[in-house]
Amino acid sequence: MNHFSSPSPRHFHRFSFRGLAVAAVLGACGMVGSVAVQAQATAGHIFGKAPAGDTVRARSTTTGLQRHVEVDAKGRYSISALPVGIYTVTLEENGKPVVKHLNVGVVVNRGIKVDFDCTQGQCGQAAENR
Repeated sequence: MNHFSSPSPRHFHRFSFRGLAVAAVLGACGMVGSVAVQAQATAGHIFGKAPAGDTVRARSTTTGLQRHVEVDAKGRYSISALPVGIYTVTLEENGKPVVKHLNVGVVVNRGIKVDFDCTQGQCGQAAENR
């Protein structure tokens, strides 16, 4: 004699709800991951050297998007996840722009090197002498 017991309707309902919840969470994680991949596939970055402690700002000439970073103690900076386009890259000392690089093209999955060849406090003077 076989003793099979079928799951109760309540147990089946609870099991199917859990399955749906797990599927929804996994689906949402997959969507978030694909958005991140798409964003990286259409972005680039700007990096270079500048006086330590100063700020470098990148501003899109078409959309107005702006991002800025502080230059690290070794005189390096990197502005990542910039949408493809043309940017003005500005070095700021004490919140004031002192040197600009115009028409810097950011391309997909590439880094564009933009150096500010001056010492802290002397960048404005170096630009005037060029």
